Amino acid sequence: MAIKVTLRQKPISKGRKSLYLDFYPPISVSGSDKKTRREFLGLYINEKASNPLQKQDNKQTLQLAEQIRQKRDNELNKPEVYTAFELEQLKAKEKGELSFIAYFEQQMEKRKGKNYLVWVSAFHYLNSFTNGSLKFTDLNEKFCNDYKDYLLNAKSKRSNSTTIAQNTAHSYFNKFKATLKQAFKDNLLQFDLNAKIETIKQADTKRIFLSLDELNQLVKADCPNPILKQASLFSALTGLRFSDIEKLKWSEVIYINQQGYFIQFQQKKTKSNEYLPISEQAYNLLGGSKEPQQKVFEGLHYSAHQNSILLKWVINAGIQKHLTFHCFRHTYATLQLQGGTDIYTVSKMLGHKDLKTTQIYAKVVDESKRQATNKITLDL
Repeated sequence: MAIKVTLRQKPISKGRKSLYLDFYPPISVSGSDKKTRREFLGLYINEKASNPLQKQDNKQTLQLAEQIRQKRDNELNKPEVYTAFELEQLKAKEKGELSFIAYFEQQMEKRKGKNYLVWVSAFHYLNSFTNGSLKFTDLNEKFCNDYKDYLLNAKSKRSNSTTIAQNTAHSYFNKFKATLKQAFKDNLLQFDLNAKIETIKQADTKRIFLSLDELNQLVKADCPNPILKQASLFSALTGLRFSDIEKLKWSEVIYINQQGYFIQFQQKKTKSNEYLPISEQAYNLLGGSKEPQQKVFEGLHYSAHQNSILLKWVINAGIQKHLTFHCFRHTYATLQLQGGTDIYTVSKMLGHKDLKTTQIYAKVVDESKRQATNKITLDL
């Protein structure tokens, strides 16, 4: 029985349509005993195309999709036309003609929150470098290294006179590498190109943290937002990120006899489940417990205004440091290491997946020790 191969369109986000092939009856999925009626091509058309350039792009995309449909029809209904080797070559060629830009955008749409915004910025620079046109067949080591050099010298979107920071370039290039890795897993690349490409090295960044004396100065000082003060001190006592503190519910705060208080939660950033012991002082900072589904820090929200409130609080405490909320997490890590807690334990308490991330704080501690040695000088 002949298999009917039809080109169809599926509406997706932002006025676009994803092109796919519809098979009737269903065909076998390669390498398994499953069957499917759909094969998405990784090609998209703009439903809201208004200018001639967009309309021409739609036309070319539809023509390419039709060519793929005809080839698939021949593969399924006229197998004698091709040898097995030729079939594989045809499939590889079809994949090579697909848009990597569109595939990157597809990966971007899977992200959420702040991570999504970083992917959007990474997409902007990749799109600018390629003028919006990059096929899988164009990907090779030279292209990847050229793109790396481009990012290291790319102008900031905020200020055309400055280049983006090295750590920003590192983040954007890692999004590109992650997409290469996924494309290999999805069988869109014939070899693991990501593994052949060195990433952009991260630059050492200065971690601002508070001493124990400065932390106690903040305890005594007035803060225009009491909830923000409470949450900041809780972060300094537990090492929790703002995102995890903001969503913390009373049902996640538990007490175990002869062991003390714990927080059982899922990290918003890494999605890993954590079981974090907290001190009795940290628990007492929360006030009395409330309904299980109620937020512990009711009314705590992230905003740009928050940093100005922190600044006023720091000034009231007589501290001359430019603080952000994340500095309290830095403070927790640094004070733990200075107090003799081993780095492995600190890494686990912070929820780091890689010990290398925690080693940044060890460098800070070593630097502060070096500075301390220079504070005692003799008139020799």
